[in-house]
Formats: sequence, structure tokens, C-alpha cells
Amino acid sequence: MKEAIELLKKHHLLKIIDEELDIYLEVPHVAYVEVKRPDSKAILFTNVVDRKNNKKFDIPVLMNVFCNEEAVKLFIGDGDKIGAEIESLLKMKPPSTFSEKLSTFGKLFALKNTIPKKLKGKGACQQVIKLGSDAKLSDLPILTTWEQDGGPFITMGQVYTTSLNGELKNLGMYRLQVYDDQTLGMHWQIHKDSNHFFHEYKKAGKKMPVSIGIGGDPMYIWCGQAPLPIGIFELMLYGFVKNKNAQLVKSITNDIYVPKDNDFIIEGFVDPSKMRIEGPFGDHTGYYTLEEEYPFMEVTAITHKKEPTYLATVVGKPPLEDKYMGHATERIFLPLLKTTAPDLIDYYMPENGVFHNLILAKIKTLYPGHASQMMHAFWGVGQMSFVKHAIFVGEDAPDLTEHDAIIEHILNRIDLEEMLVSRGVVDALDHSSPKFAVGGKLGLDCTGEEIEEVGITLLSDEELLSKMQTITSEIKALKQYGVHTKNPVCVITVDKTRNQKYLFEELKSLFDHIKILIIVDDKKNSVDNPYMLVWRVTNNIDSNRDLFIDGHTLGVDATNKNSFDNFKRRWPDDVDCTKSVIDSLVERGIIEVDEVLEKQFRLCN
Repeated sequence: MKEAIELLKKHHLLKIIDEELDIYLEVPHVAYVEVKRPDSKAILFTNVVDRKNNKKFDIPVLMNVFCNEEAVKLFIGDGDKIGAEIESLLKMKPPSTFSEKLSTFGKLFALKNTIPKKLKGKGACQQVIKLGSDAKLSDLPILTTWEQDGGPFITMGQVYTTSLNGELKNLGMYRLQVYDDQTLGMHWQIHKDSNHFFHEYKKAGKKMPVSIGIGGDPMYIWCGQAPLPIGIFELMLYGFVKNKNAQLVKSITNDIYVPKDNDFIIEGFVDPSKMRIEGPFGDHTGYYTLEEEYPFMEVTAITHKKEPTYLATVVGKPPLEDKYMGHATERIFLPLLKTTAPDLIDYYMPENGVFHNLILAKIKTLYPGHASQMMHAFWGVGQMSFVKHAIFVGEDAPDLTEHDAIIEHILNRIDLEEMLVSRGVVDALDHSSPKFAVGGKLGLDCTGEEIEEVGITLLSDEELLSKMQTITSEIKALKQYGVHTKNPVCVITVDKTRNQKYLFEELKSLFDHIKILIIVDDKKNSVDNPYMLVWRVTNNIDSNRDLFIDGHTLGVDATNKNSFDNFKRRWPDDVDCTKSVIDSLVERGIIEVDEVLEKQFRLCN
């Protein structure tokens, strides 16, 4: 961490805040505002307190370590270059000449560094050792980020686990709720490797060892969220990218090996026979994930460096630092994805689609139905199987990150007859599906030529809104996008009093003026904010329930679901900053929040 901090300083990517700030809301609110700026920086908080318990920490807190693309390159490297190295290995052929043999030998010899190295003795992470009742989680400046959170959460914990037979190792990134000084919740989602290990221990009736690292090389963080196949230890990726072995030492009270340079290690055991309510937690979807039963760890030891730094991240509405980590992941794992989908040229998961909710993919189209085949391939590959909405374009499409150009390209090619609606597994954090972890999938094949013009007569926003409001007073605002394309998009906000299928039916007389109609709640939405509209729509719809088609018109109900929709699950609240905390931080001169930033990202409730 000290090396990382110095590197950030050297590249002018670090802010240091010496003012006293509370671990309850204040510290994370500062980081949340900062990461949304186009020139965002990492922040080192040097004067952190817990006012509720009248406690002052001598441990600094580092946040937003992956604050932008430059920081990602500092700690991980060039994603395209690393991806190219992986691709060259995947395409390696038996050498036929002496020079090819030398080249092949060099590549294979370098792979020796992928295997983590177990060291004897203790590491820097074990300079201070606290055991049993002396190991107190309250000694760490663990943050409570949002007002509705179930308590403090560790948000940058590297969770190290092993299979029952010890053959498989895993490094994962999960939020970890603090219940008390010796109890830590394990948010192991159903598709995580550690959850598979958990069930092995449960079946055997044995306690499961777990060690959690905090800090150390920031590369560990990225490795922990990398979408590697089951059974591949994530620290092998560290060795491949860094071209040096991860250096590990044995935990003090269990047999888990951890990086020697972590700032903190929290050790313990999970009793598979016991569960506890975890949450709520304001998550990276921008919504709270609600209370569910999860396993928990009983802490047996906390070790740390003599002068540790506590590392944390903030989650909520995009953009966040996972935007920059996610883009690096896309570049690096593109070659591996191509092994399953060889006609894939490129892909992009916009951060305001919170990654698993929206993917754009460029493919080489070889035959009719090729895009549909690729959609099914995507929905069957590892973590890609959680993607809710996939839009495929051909190789003649603009760069996928050229937002205006690619949106226009797509809108000129949406054909309702080429729309694939399916059902399958969705992320456990998805709140809009009728059932937990199972919901609708939507695929759009936009690989062909521009569609033929459908004869609609465009009206101005004012005229169309007026006509709608003569039909029903529940419509409050309207804005049209892509009016020069073959599929203009009309966004309306409503004061919802019924199922929106009835509203769609009532507006049929205006369908000669509408191709795509998107409906959102008037509260907390603005028709003038397309960035947050993408976030809202991709979060809020289930394609099996919320799409309406009549002739050439597509309706999309992106309102919050409730009893009007026969929705039986609890609908979570948005993740919002506490306005009084933001106001206090502004008054004290710690942050600046102008009206543009507030409206653009809807910071407060």
C-alpha cells in the first residue's frame, strides 16, 4: 500500500484529506463524489474517527485506488497488451524452426511465475498478531457507506478459501458485514467458487477455514474479481501479468496461505450449519440488496503490518472505480471469450448498464441467425451467463465505445422480428426478476443492413406530450431521442397508478408517431438524463414481463414494480447519499458539489 500511495503521488493521482472525518457515511460520501468526476483521484484519509463510539484511528484509509484508466495501467498494466499475450499463448503451435523453439521456450518458461510461491516463516502482514478476544474488528476503520446499510461492511476484502481436499484455491471479492468484534458475514453468491467449497464442508460436517486480506498490492483486488474458470486460482493471474510469483505465507490459526504483503489479515472459520441475516447493503447496481441468510465467519485472529493502511471502495450508482477495473477486464479476457465465441470481434459492457445488465458485442456475421447463436453462447459462458440484455452488431459497426455513433447504428437496425426474448439465470443482485436469480433475457440482432423506413410522423416533444396528456394525466414529462434514425425513442415519465400495459393500450392512437416507447417513474428520473436512464431501464426491466409490442411499436416498462404488476418480491430503494451529510461536507469545504454533478448522477434522495 505504501508503494501504491507513492506511485499515485508521483503521477498526481492522489488527494490527501487531513480533516477529521467519520467512518459512518462521511468518508465514503467524499469518495463517492470524487469518483464521479472526470478527473477523479484516489483519496488518502489520514484523520479517521468513529464518532458514535468516541474512537479515533491511527490507521489511514485509502479509497478510489483505481480512480481512472491511468491508475489501472499503473497497477495492472495495459489491458490490450496483456490480452494480446494471452491470445499468443492460446494460438501457440508446435515450433518448426530453432528460432521458433527459442520463442516458444521463452513463453513457456515465463509461465513458471504463474504458480504462487509458499514461503516459510511469517510475512509483513503478520508483524502484529492479535488472537481470540484481542482480535477486534472494531480496531479497523470499517466503513458504513449508506444510511440503510445493515452495519459496517468491508468492501475491499480479498477472501481466500480452499476446497475440502485442499486441491483447489480461490480468491474472491465479496462484501463482508461486521456484526460484532468477532463475527463477519460472508456474502457468497450462489455462483461463486467459495460457495461451492462451502457446500463441500457442509456435506462433510466440518468448519471451513477462511482468511481475508486487506491492502497489499492493488493487483490482488483486480485478480479477485476476474472472471476466471472454476478451479483456477486467481493469484496465478497475478503471476502471469506481473511476471513474478505471488509470495504467500501461512495464516496463523488456519491453513490458508495469504499474500505476505497484505496490510491486514482476518482469519477464522465458517460453521456451515449456521446462517445469519445479512444486509441490506447499497450495492454497485445502485440499489440496495435486501436481507438474506448467508454464512458468517467467527474470527480467530487479526494480523497486520506495524503501520498498515486500510483499503476500501465505495459502491452505488455509476460511475464508480469498478468502471475502470471492468474495462481492463474486458480487454484482458477478450481472447479467452473468443475461444468459446470465435466470431467475436469485440465487446463492451457500459458501466451505466452495471456490466451484467447490458453488453454490446461486435461479431463477424457468417450466416442468418448467427447473432442469435452467439447470444445463446454468451448466456452459457461463465459470468457472461448473468447478462440480461445483449445487443449484437456487425463488423462494419463503429467502435463500441463511440457512444453516439454506435447508438445511431443500433437504432437504424432494430427489427422487432429479430428480437430474441429468453429466460435464464440472472445475477443474484438483480431485483427486477419475478424470482430470485432467474429472469428474462433480451437479445437484439443489429448485424444487418439498416431497416426499411416505417411510415411514422414525428411530432415535437411538446405536441406529443400534449396529445398524451389529453389521454391521461399520469404522464408528466416526455423527450425523444434518435429522431433522425429509423427507430426514434420516446421516453416518458409517469405517476404510476396501474400496470403500464393499460397505459400502452391507451396510447395506441398515437402509435403512428412512436416506434419505441420507454416508461419510467416520474419520481427520481429525468427525461433529460440519458446516462441515468440507461442505468434505470437496464436495471428495472425483465424482458419476459415488461415488453409490449403492437405492430411497429415497442413499449418498455421500466417503472418500479409493485402490486399493480403482481410483483411479489420486495422492491429495493435507490442508493442515495444522505443530504445532511453532503451539505455538511460542502459547508466544511471538504467537497464541492455543483448543480450539474448532482443532477447528472442524482447523488441525493
